[in-house]
Amino acid sequence: MAEAKKADMYAWEGTDKTGKRVKGESSGQSEALVKAVLRRQGINPLKVKKKAKPLLGGGGKTKITPKDITVFSRQLATMMSSGVPLVQAFEIVGRGHENAGMQELILGVKANVEAGNNLTESLKKYPLQFNELYCNLVQAGEQAGILEAILHKLATYMEKTEALKSKIKAALFYPAAVILAAIIVVSILMIFVIPQFTELFEGFGADLPALTQFLVDSSDFFVNYWYIIFGVGGGIVFGLLEFKKRSLACQQFLDRLILKMPILGEIMTKAAIARFSRTLETMFAAGTPLVEAMTSVAGACGNVVFYDATIKMRDEISTGTQLQASMRESGLFPNMVVQMVAIGEESGAIDTMLGKVADWYEQEVDDAVEALTSLLEPAIMGFLGVVIGGIVIGMYLPIFKMGAVV
Repeated sequence: MAEAKKADMYAWEGTDKTGKRVKGESSGQSEALVKAVLRRQGINPLKVKKKAKPLLGGGGKTKITPKDITVFSRQLATMMSSGVPLVQAFEIVGRGHENAGMQELILGVKANVEAGNNLTESLKKYPLQFNELYCNLVQAGEQAGILEAILHKLATYMEKTEALKSKIKAALFYPAAVILAAIIVVSILMIFVIPQFTELFEGFGADLPALTQFLVDSSDFFVNYWYIIFGVGGGIVFGLLEFKKRSLACQQFLDRLILKMPILGEIMTKAAIARFSRTLETMFAAGTPLVEAMTSVAGACGNVVFYDATIKMRDEISTGTQLQASMRESGLFPNMVVQMVAIGEESGAIDTMLGKVADWYEQEVDDAVEALTSLLEPAIMGFLGVVIGGIVIGMYLPIFKMGAVV
């Protein structure tokens, strides 16, 4: 089966049913399809032009980050709470934004709203920046007439979610950076420093200690085949990353493996529970029906094990099963979480209980990350000491031996 062509963004100008000139942006697979959609909306397209892709996602200053979307949500909610009309709020926020890509995005959404689309439909034209969860909550806010309150909740939700991700990334970045630095230092020693000692050792006329001989042989191998070593190593890392990106089976395997790892697995499990609780709390507060909310919650968990379990829970709930019963049946949630959800269901304050669970587990992740960092620091320093110290000792052993003989 042929893969569907990816939709592109098109800027258009035309006239509406009253003859008024309008303009905006729409996504589509071709210029002809965009024109057809516009005609069905009662707009006579006069000019349709494909937009350049780098404007909404390239590198440098044009890149749009989750933080940009969070700040935009907060600004828009604040302006609407102050009585500023939606289109005018978009104009103010968009024109004042320093990020060219974000400015283009905001003004693009504004153009779609001006063209007669509601905010939800306008946001859905930018799925890379506004995911299904975001659009569903905005739709619930529009339908209930509480859009500014929902935007505030979205901003709070995204702030907490990004903070959680940042903590986990920080815990993983430190050891990765130190190991990379160690690889660079060892490579420099092997390629440039040890060969200088090798020339000195050649005039000794005696057998080298085993450690020194091993380092000399390793250095010779590095010098002769460094391009193969780095090429193969870089190729393996790049290949694994690409395979993980493109292979669903690989992603599922790694997600399951991570949860079973000591220490890190516990952190990732707590993080998934925190995201599950925070997302469900936000959707409940917005008035989204439980079964409908579970689909968005599944995607927000960030792990295939929790995703599959949440989808299964959604199907069970749709047949009349209580949320707390489905959570207990999944075997992924601690008894404390299940009990708090049960209390929330009985008291009608399930969003409040889920918020408390999310707060608890976000703090648990924070504490676990700090403990992991404290544990890794001496372990990594010891590893570097053994590696670098071993190389230094190995290089000076023949000199010490010669000094003892003299």
